[in-house]
Amino acid sequence: MSKLTDRASYLKGLAAGMKLNMEKDSNQLLMEVLNVLQEMAEEMERMSDAHDELNEYVESIDDDLADLEDVLFGDEEDECGDDCDCCHDEDEDDEAVDEEEDEEEELISYECPSCGHEIVFKASSVDFDEDYRCPACGKPVFPEVDEDEEPDRDDNE
Repeated sequence: MSKLTDRASYLKGLAAGMKLNMEKDSNQLLMEVLNVLQEMAEEMERMSDAHDELNEYVESIDDDLADLEDVLFGDEEDECGDDCDCCHDEDEDDEAVDEEEDEEEELISYECPSCGHEIVFKASSVDFDEDYRCPACGKPVFPEVDEDEEPDRDDNE
């Protein structure tokens, strides 16, 4: 864009060097056209600079978003390459992965002893030493039981 502003400046200098008589209407009109041309060239240069800056900003946002997607969703490209048949049928692969995950991550359904609310745990993540609380009533899901005490029985013996 600087070529345009340079050319407009050159035209204004050329008109000044010609010592155009400002008393003639045609010369005054020519000088005003040159002034407008100079202003337009300068504004276009400012707009071009702003456009370039905006493009850089959008590219940095796009890069940040790509990094965030990699962190959240992982790299979903074929890991074994394009020559294999294992990654091309996505529906079958997704179902197989889901079944494998289900087998690996067995779920345990447990009923809260206080309110009866059903709670689902992953078998691999349950730690009975932790204090799990029921999301419905807030009471301990696995209450501590003293081994010395006998459990309360409501049986009619």
